[in-house]
Amino acid sequence: MTDPLSNVLQFADEIREQAVEGERITRLTDTNAKRIREAGVIRMLQPKEFGGLESTPREFAETVMGIGAVDGSTGWVSGIVGVHPWALAFFDDDAQKDVWGQNPDVWMASPYAPMGVARPVEGGYRLTGRWLFSTGNDHCDWVMTAAMVGDDDGNPITPPRSIYVLVPKSDYTVDHDSWNVVGLRGTGSKDFSITDAFVPSHRTIESNSLLEGNAWKEKGREEPLYRFPFSCIFPLGITSSLIGIAEGTLACYLNAQRDRVAVSGVPIKDDPYVLSNIGAAAAEIAASRAAMLENVDRFWDLTNEGKEATFEQRAVGRRTQTAAAWRAVRAVDEIFARAGGNSLQLSLPLQRFWRDAHAGLAHAIHVPGSIFHASTLTEMGGDPQGPMRIMI
Repeated sequence: MTDPLSNVLQFADEIREQAVEGERITRLTDTNAKRIREAGVIRMLQPKEFGGLESTPREFAETVMGIGAVDGSTGWVSGIVGVHPWALAFFDDDAQKDVWGQNPDVWMASPYAPMGVARPVEGGYRLTGRWLFSTGNDHCDWVMTAAMVGDDDGNPITPPRSIYVLVPKSDYTVDHDSWNVVGLRGTGSKDFSITDAFVPSHRTIESNSLLEGNAWKEKGREEPLYRFPFSCIFPLGITSSLIGIAEGTLACYLNAQRDRVAVSGVPIKDDPYVLSNIGAAAAEIAASRAAMLENVDRFWDLTNEGKEATFEQRAVGRRTQTAAAWRAVRAVDEIFARAGGNSLQLSLPLQRFWRDAHAGLAHAIHVPGSIFHASTLTEMGGDPQGPMRIMI
């Protein structure tokens, strides 16, 4: 059976070298994109009928972690773009054929935030808007994004209604100057805009159908992979890449510090204070990994038993995922603080891991407040409403 992670890791040294150029050009290099494409990483959650592997969520998470430990941006693109085939599995068959009919390795960008307006017309919608943070767009031929349904004047209707739409690259324009950031520079998470593009109805799906876990029923998909909760699978690639970045930070530190002697003249190997703190950081990263994988295994077992996760279970799962991300990045800070002044050199990779980790933590999926609130309130018998239910 195809093992995407092994396929990628045989090129680990090359990916690390290419990461430097990816930072400069603010996107994955063609070589790194080629490596994860040919390895089958982006087909892991793709339906088998369209050349996908239908891997388990745990296998996907472990693969993204492994790639993130080599290079943060390559792992980030793998985790985010890699989830989109799972979502496309719920669209009309004709939409899936539009994307994968000629080539199962076609990629889709995002984001899922409804930053545009879709005005209903005969046979579909006219779509206009500008979307931010479209990871990996340079290497994608489609975007899967969200829009608010509008009225005849292009204003969002009331009550609000959101849909996901598929748009080919010929219908949108990427702003190549929009991604000049401090971390995850190589992800190419650029803005794109659409002006009055026609989107046929078969390339749309109701957002709530996916978010609330009803899409598999409406589509008639019985495979456990597609009955898996959206609120677990969507954050999975993002947080897994972040944990991989933390693991890469630790590995980079250990490799650089083996023979280092501090200005005091004491070899790092003989400094009990440094070793103790690095050991504690390593334990925290390992705990983050274990929590993330236990979380995904728990939901996978539930799904395999034919059960649907309750809101409380999903909220607690999101709490676990979010906490794992914060724990991992705190550990990265502990490592970086003990790496010495040379760690600041842009010519060395440790500072890039540190920057990438903080950039990854800034993703909306890692905001803890409402998630921690909702999970605790639910466990106390309460019923969170409104914003407290978003992305759970």
